[in-house]
Amino acid sequence: MTHPSDAPSFAWSADEIRRIGYRAVDLIADHVTRLPDGPVFQPVPAGLADALLAEGAPAGGEDADNVLDRFAREVAPYPFGNGHPRFYGWVNSPPAPMGVFGAALAAAMNPSVAGGNHAAVWIERQVTEWFKALLAFPREGMGLLVSGGSAAAITALAVARHVACARRGWNVRADGVPPLLDGRPARLLIYKSAEGHSCNTKAAELLGLGSGGVREVPTDAALRMRAETLEEMLAADIAAAHVPVAVVASAGTVNTGAIDPLDALADVCARRGVWLHVDGAYGAPAALTEEYRGELAALGRADSVAVDAHKWLYVPVDAGLVLVRDAQAMRDAFSLVPPYLRTDGNAHGVQGPPWFSEYGLEQTRPFRALKLWMALRHFGADGYRALVARDIALARYLAGRVRATEDLELWEPQALSIVCFRVAPAALRGDDEALDALNQRVLRELQLGGAGFLSSTVLGGRVWLRACIVNPRSAEGDVDAVLAAVLDSAAAQSPTPR
Repeated sequence: MTHPSDAPSFAWSADEIRRIGYRAVDLIADHVTRLPDGPVFQPVPAGLADALLAEGAPAGGEDADNVLDRFAREVAPYPFGNGHPRFYGWVNSPPAPMGVFGAALAAAMNPSVAGGNHAAVWIERQVTEWFKALLAFPREGMGLLVSGGSAAAITALAVARHVACARRGWNVRADGVPPLLDGRPARLLIYKSAEGHSCNTKAAELLGLGSGGVREVPTDAALRMRAETLEEMLAADIAAAHVPVAVVASAGTVNTGAIDPLDALADVCARRGVWLHVDGAYGAPAALTEEYRGELAALGRADSVAVDAHKWLYVPVDAGLVLVRDAQAMRDAFSLVPPYLRTDGNAHGVQGPPWFSEYGLEQTRPFRALKLWMALRHFGADGYRALVARDIALARYLAGRVRATEDLELWEPQALSIVCFRVAPAALRGDDEALDALNQRVLRELQLGGAGFLSSTVLGGRVWLRACIVNPRSAEGDVDAVLAAVLDSAAAQSPTPR
């Protein structure tokens, strides 16, 4: 057995922290700056993956230099790919260096941001105030940093469930989801379109509503939720004694970037007394741009909004945000602190302002805010506006290239920074199954070939290639290179007309 005196020292000197820290910074610099010279993606070799799983937990400690050597050898060469300027797969941006440093500094401080009067609490408060202003959300609302859109959905919909039940005299926290309301079988319902993110269905399941409690609202030709159909569905369900808990609208779906008609949906929800949650995990930052400011202005009318700063604001994972209009309802939905013990007095005393842990799921909370605070200070709202607008312009450039290419087909309308298209050579037009198979082969070859990275989706029952550009490192030449790789693959695999 290793004696404690034989283990590496926990207390490092300042010189040793600097020496190892400089090595780590060198590894970060190499990773970030050399990414464009390598393949966009390469899977971990099977031998290495098997060896990692077969190796037992280390019994004795390793020298810090050896640990970094292992990172350089076994981890760094096989990244996810999202830092590469030709990665257009999922909504995963590269991290801004300032955000990387912010994450490291937050880890060095390592506070639990449940509450109290320390810097991390006030920085998170400041960041959430900034987001309220940027999204024109009411100042009296409450903001909370969470892991991402999934946690934001669970948080917001839990408050919506609490409010919907409380209005009907049911204490859902004490008694669970009601089997009866007003003496009749009642179902608590969430409304979303088929294009809405699956995390909202998962939230409904975890909150006891079940996937059967999720009503799917039809969409129009642009894949946007139909407000008039939603109102008809709400009226029918209310008449049947069911309980509409919330409507989940999308401010930029991850499939096509479609933005639901937020103003019209807010009107419907106001008339029917139903909570409106807007999933802006991907698309909300487009509200900074001149082009989308008007369309996304109704974010300020929502009862809750989800935003993922690690998606389109280029900060390291994880950095989600949930804003809730009714701060008191949010606290009532989560707090286990009796009202007479709540810290609502001197915000500048030891206890600080009301604790974040009373407004959400987590008791131990990481210092997520610092990387976002540093990135926001570094770029400013104007800098972010320019970066997001540039991604949108690059997507428009890709869409234009697709329109102008004979063997490609574009899904329209194209929205935000997502472009869906497919290979459609003349010889296969009209044979959807053959086109699906061809596009799947092209996608696999592209992803494993390293020249670029796209994802795929299903639209209208057919397979489409999907590019999501949330990458300030990308340029038109990178888009051209990815498109060229797609066309080369398609040409090599397309059948020769008989």
